[in-house]
Amino acid sequence: MTAYKQLETRFGRIAAIEDTLGILDWDAQTMMPRGAIAGRSDQLAALKVLSHELMVDPRMGDLLGEAAGDEPRLDDWQRANLREMRRRHQRAVAIPADLVEASSRAAAACQHAWETARPANDFAGVKPLLAEVVATRRAVAQALGDALGLAPYDALLDAFDLGSTEDEVDRLFAPLQRALPELVGTAVENQANRPALPISGHFPIAVQEALGRKVLASVGFDFEHGRLDVSAHPFSGGASGDVRITTRYREDDFFSALMGTIHEGGHAVYEQGRPEAWRGQPVGESRGMSVHESQSLSFEMQAARSAEFSRHLAPLVRDAFGVSGPEWTPENLHRIAIEVKPGFIRVEADEVTYPGHIMLRYAIEKAVIGGDLSLDDLPAAFNDGVKSFLGLDVPDDRRGCLQDIHWYAGLWGYFPTYLVGAMTAAQLVAAARTADAETWPALERGDFSPLLRFMRHAIHARGCLLDRAELIEAASGERLSGVPHHQHLVARYLG
Repeated sequence: MTAYKQLETRFGRIAAIEDTLGILDWDAQTMMPRGAIAGRSDQLAALKVLSHELMVDPRMGDLLGEAAGDEPRLDDWQRANLREMRRRHQRAVAIPADLVEASSRAAAACQHAWETARPANDFAGVKPLLAEVVATRRAVAQALGDALGLAPYDALLDAFDLGSTEDEVDRLFAPLQRALPELVGTAVENQANRPALPISGHFPIAVQEALGRKVLASVGFDFEHGRLDVSAHPFSGGASGDVRITTRYREDDFFSALMGTIHEGGHAVYEQGRPEAWRGQPVGESRGMSVHESQSLSFEMQAARSAEFSRHLAPLVRDAFGVSGPEWTPENLHRIAIEVKPGFIRVEADEVTYPGHIMLRYAIEKAVIGGDLSLDDLPAAFNDGVKSFLGLDVPDDRRGCLQDIHWYAGLWGYFPTYLVGAMTAAQLVAAARTADAETWPALERGDFSPLLRFMRHAIHARGCLLDRAELIEAASGERLSGVPHHQHLVARYLG
């Protein structure tokens, strides 16, 4: 076997371990009994250490060096795969095995403590465990930064979104941050002149689930290779060929769960559409989290909240829940879908106020990782930010700094990808609609296939063949900017 072929075998084994981790983590958040947390933490830590040990094995470094001799005979996909192997190896050798284990244990313990602390409004109770998470993430950030020549926070950004830096995020966010107060105010004022009729009632969870599955199938989710379940915080995970997504239900509000299901469905169809021939290899993986978020937001925010899809959704909802009246018309459901209303909960935010939620979290995590904000002061800083960005007074930590799982699960540097993803989604959807004029009219029939077809070709099937910036430019014809996103918000909410 050539050095390159030996590397493919080794990385295939690592991918199998990571798939196992994905299923164990899904189970921990959905079905695992709470009494199993200690054992599961040990299992996850052991597998992460095993994966890390395989990656940093000295022979792996030797093979990566020897594979340079194979490169002239490799095709484009194989050369890209070798490039991604080297990147992953460089990151792995930068982090000591004991830090990998400590970080995994800290995140697992804190994540499960958060599940109790959030409903109990108990930040003080989870803070000591969060301090362990922050300490290990700072150590990881420093180690990665030293190896990659990056500032610590840039190293965390780069781990979720290859090539992302604080400078790039600031460049994308700054114009929107300046425009956001006027945009929110004008959108709220416009909608006050044509308010949505409120909808209310009892929406049985079983009926909501059936409706969600029907729409999820329309999005393109393959139930033969995936599941839909329930968790405290909706997510997409699982393994290659076995994509697990979750949502959460409220019997007095069907809309939140439905949109959450479509959102996670966008993540899932990306995973299910990755190049089959390269499953288990780095080049076959998704191209970072902002691209991933662009897929969920293309299907949920851009498509499922359109006037066209509302005309398809209205009769489905009336039939499913046995409701009727003026509040159940397509026009009213569309007004509800795009209602702009500043609120406390990020995952329930409309797309006009959503950027404020992300910019706040971005500012806080930069300050925490940089040592400029202590955890003692985090709740107050969060509340001050909500007041500044959204004009709201946060009543408790449950609706403040405890609402998201990310920091407690160790995902520092993740939040900016949501807004970068929204900007990417707007740019990709604009390109999809230019490429096929039927992309939006088809939504009126509940047909997402033109949009999915564009994403399959432009994004999913390319895996990591291209770097993120190259991928977006190849798909849309332009370098990523915030302009299409701003144009979309103005057209939808101020038009």
